[in-house]
Amino acid sequence: MKKTLVLLLIICSLAAVKAQNSIEGIWYNTTKSGKVEIYKKGEAYFGKIIWLKEPIDEKTGKAKVDSNNPNEEKRNTPIIGLLILKDFSKDGNNSYSGGTVYDPENGKTYKCKMTLVDANNLDVRGYIGFPALGRTENWTRTTK
Repeated sequence: MKKTLVLLLIICSLAAVKAQNSIEGIWYNTTKSGKVEIYKKGEAYFGKIIWLKEPIDEKTGKAKVDSNNPNEEKRNTPIIGLLILKDFSKDGNNSYSGGTVYDPENGKTYKCKMTLVDANNLDVRGYIGFPALGRTENWTRTTK
């Protein structure tokens, strides 16, 4: 019985270490006004907004929607559940690239790369053309 318990504890510990070395999980944005869940689908990584500090639009009294989307048909899409990170590939121990980040505040999509700084900090750099022409935000790991 003791051997089984020890083996189970080792497996759980290894799973926890693996999870901390991955971008998969839930992240606060820089201002802690939203949470993004990053997950792997197939070989690519994606992220969607799962929580907002202020989910209700003061003007309408309803849930916030993607009102700045350049596609008029998508302007009534709720912000919560909105896919904002798409198609990232792991290209190093802590680097992810080849994807895009969508900013619902201005309706623009940018090329993006992400770097896992440590288990609880993720640098998200959105840019136009070259990474030097962009902005980096630091996201922090959190829970639901």
